[in-house]
Amino acid sequence: MNKNNTLSMNPSFLVSGGVFLLIFAVVHFLFAGLIRPAAEKVMATVGTASLSSIWVILKDIEQQVCISLMLFCIFLMVYKLWKLLDEEEIYSRDLLPEHDKDTPLDVDKALNELSSSSYSDTPAYSTWINCIRRYKNTQNVQHAADAIHASVENIAAQLESGNNVIRYIIWAIPSIGFVGTVRGIGAALAQADAALDGDIAGMTASLGVAFNSTLVALFISLILMLLMHLLNGRQDTMVIRTQESCEHHLLSHLHH
Repeated sequence: MNKNNTLSMNPSFLVSGGVFLLIFAVVHFLFAGLIRPAAEKVMATVGTASLSSIWVILKDIEQQVCISLMLFCIFLMVYKLWKLLDEEEIYSRDLLPEHDKDTPLDVDKALNELSSSSYSDTPAYSTWINCIRRYKNTQNVQHAADAIHASVENIAAQLESGNNVIRYIIWAIPSIGFVGTVRGIGAALAQADAALDGDIAGMTASLGVAFNSTLVALFISLILMLLMHLLNGRQDTMVIRTQESCEHHLLSHLHH
């Protein structure tokens, strides 16, 4: 796993692409085999009263796309959260516990230990490595402390950048819902003549498409925005704990 991919907490392109295609395929078969047949059955049975049925509300293509994107977005956020939880323990501990803080730090030995760790690409270890390298080059603790702040800011920026796909999906879902609204209103207007003649069933069904797509899209957006805020909170906590760990433990090793 490369460093940038770790810091952004993103799955690889192949994993993301495979999950994306799998989700869209499963949702398609679910709609084709269950939701749309159930909606048609309800509509044939109860007529216009069927517009309040959950099957009818979900049956259109816009809702199918929104639900597929929602599941993919949740996958990305759960993956990031799993990475955070998996590495949570290292954010607050001393990464060089075998080194006595009362004696000068063996810089080369410390760098070798940190670089050879299985967690060497994580934000905490990367920050420690960058700081110790700066200290090795300058022999100045203040320069090492400056490296901590620079590394932490870089981690925060990479985490923020790694959420771009999620933010785009959250933005795109309401837009897809509005596409369904425009499509439904357009179809309803095309049946205005029939409605003037007393047949309002077609116009009612088209307006149902318009409002249902927006309803589903906005409801999904509310859920995803909540999850996004929770993820951002976890990421911010990780960045803060990484900085505190460096300032509390790492600088103690460098002061002698």
